[in-house]
Amino acid sequence: MSIRRWLLKVCERVLPRRGLKISAADLLPARMPRRSLVLVRDGDEDWSVGMRCPCGCGDVIELPLQPDVRPRWKLEADLSGRPTLSPSVWRRTGCGSHFWVKRGRVFWCP
Repeated sequence: MSIRRWLLKVCERVLPRRGLKISAADLLPARMPRRSLVLVRDGDEDWSVGMRCPCGCGDVIELPLQPDVRPRWKLEADLSGRPTLSPSVWRRTGCGSHFWVKRGRVFWCP
């Protein structure tokens, strides 16, 4: 395991869990929160979820939630508002990060 990956794992255990913010706009906000995920919702319909890449590269990741889109992700939040995404997020371009978000924590894939 690289030192960078180890440091990311340690930070994930020490820092507060990620939360979920809801945006009632059509797009993700221009300024994304550092650790929270943002749910884009139009009325009662969830469109996408976005977050900053947890590796620290600064890229914004947007994942579709609509049932008729492929690929798509499923977003759940527990009673404390801690988000869980499924399936895992694997960036095929850019930094190449591969991780799960479970109960507000990032778990890195080997």
